[in-house]
Amino acid sequence: MSIERKGGFKFAGQDVTVVGADIAAGQPAPEFSAHAQDWSTVFGLESTKGKVRIIGSLPSLNTSVCDRETRRFNLEAASLGDDIAILVVSMDLPFTLKNWCGAAGVDKVITLSDHMKAEFGEKYGVLIKENRTLRRAVFVIDRNDRVVYTAYMPANSVEPNYEEVLAAAKAAMA
Repeated sequence: MSIERKGGFKFAGQDVTVVGADIAAGQPAPEFSAHAQDWSTVFGLESTKGKVRIIGSLPSLNTSVCDRETRRFNLEAASLGDDIAILVVSMDLPFTLKNWCGAAGVDKVITLSDHMKAEFGEKYGVLIKENRTLRRAVFVIDRNDRVVYTAYMPANSVEPNYEEVLAAAKAAMA
């Protein structure tokens, strides 16, 4: 049975219900499945096994903050090397992800859709029940599938602290 929490997060100024428990640094990262741009099923951790992962939870790539965040991580990915994978997960449909990435020139970030099962949203404590979108958050997971950094944004309009996220990912490389 899923945990449902109300009153800790607002969407459009209203208290909403978040499904799933927050995850914390130090705990094992939950495996999750989502859909790639071609609708194939991707297992987030298995598909990036052996790498440090930065995973961003986004409401929709078609919002200004999500657009900026994903473009910023795409730029950062170029200098991070192949040992760090960056994934962003939203409720956008796979063809929306493909169209947005093509138009934005995003080619280093792996975009995934949680639309079908909301499995990522529930396992990472970011699923907003009322409108079936995701709360903005970012996670860093080490090569051994352990969470080393989490940040749940207080509102979907708040971007993550990129320097903290990148520092955590680089530290996990050691």
